[in-house]
Amino acid sequence: MGNFPKDFLWGAATASYQVEGGIEHCDWAQAARDGKVPACGRACDHYNRYEEDFDIAKELGHNAHRFSIEWARIEPEEGRFSEDAIEHYRGVLQALHARGITPMVTLWHFTLPDWFVRSGGWMRKDAADLFARYAEHVARSLGATVAHIDTMNEPIVFASNGWLRGTWPPFNSFFLVAQKSFTRQMYMNKGVRGSVRLTPFAYLNVRRQLTRAHNAAYKRIKGSAPAVSVGIVKNVIVFTAGRNPLHRFASWVMNEHWTHSFMRKVVHSCDSIGVNYYFYRKFGDTKEYTRSDLGWDMVPEKLGDALLMLRRYNKPLYITEAGLADAEDKHRAWYIQESLKGVARAMQCGVNVKGFFYWSLLDNYEWADGFDKRFGLVEINYETLERTIRPSAYHYRDLIQPHQTQTEGG
Repeated sequence: MGNFPKDFLWGAATASYQVEGGIEHCDWAQAARDGKVPACGRACDHYNRYEEDFDIAKELGHNAHRFSIEWARIEPEEGRFSEDAIEHYRGVLQALHARGITPMVTLWHFTLPDWFVRSGGWMRKDAADLFARYAEHVARSLGATVAHIDTMNEPIVFASNGWLRGTWPPFNSFFLVAQKSFTRQMYMNKGVRGSVRLTPFAYLNVRRQLTRAHNAAYKRIKGSAPAVSVGIVKNVIVFTAGRNPLHRFASWVMNEHWTHSFMRKVVHSCDSIGVNYYFYRKFGDTKEYTRSDLGWDMVPEKLGDALLMLRRYNKPLYITEAGLADAEDKHRAWYIQESLKGVARAMQCGVNVKGFFYWSLLDNYEWADGFDKRFGLVEINYETLERTIRPSAYHYRDLIQPHQTQTEGG
């Protein structure tokens, strides 16, 4: 599998809305009430059972854990911050430290507070400043207990699904098939702040706002907690091609659009970069790949190519997500092993990789797909909330144990 340094971070990841349960004052909860996406409800009840879940992580040999903080809990009303919510997440961090598990915190993992959405969301002219204010509050409150903060998770995935494909809130779609859809989707709701914009231009504006938000949050976090390492988590799709010049040009365009055009705007405000990898696309490729339960081609070894793509930015890299939906646990052990071979290959080429986080520690709410798709190292019985460790989780433990030492939560 290759050599990994003893201070390498090994773990898994979760996201607040997908596992915590009880988050009702955000855009996804409202979308569920409107019948547009499945309801999340209590999810895994991780909000109340996080210590049990961290005991499992420790049993599995993890020395790090990535999780997200819920903006809607921290700031339930515009400008009003909840000390109870801060205390909860302080308890989460303390529970990780007590088990010798290093926490990596993400401030925003797709869900948005109701008040933010109702007032225009990312179309607000001051959206970036509002996000930076939230980031600063968390850093000022929790910075002494966390060494690494990522501002946001997969911003281009959010913008694409919410503002082009129309599959996620706010359900704006560029691909319109009916006049009714045109009227509903091409214009923002009346009464919100900001001007009326055609959807493709709104998508580009949201992308710009997200870059501004990260850059502003970086400065505010550093001002409140200068010792904290601050990064961003980018979903990287590896687009490649053979010798066909048209295919090669297409792959260059897609890598530029999906990854590099965004990263160039934020990398100066990054101490590190988080890499989420799920997709590999080779133009002109006719090979049939084994597919996950979500229908995604499984090409885990190309994680190494994703890391090599980001080598040009000369920042430490963390694999913040890599995983698959596999309810029967048939492929997960192989997937993890091949992913780590790809990581080792990239490191041999000089890429500075600092950690690997499998997605996900627990089965969870998989956004518009609800609870059917199972990504977890740990199976969740959603009726009883019983946790069952899958065999692949032990395989992952056996792979990483020779390469690691337990940290002291730093």
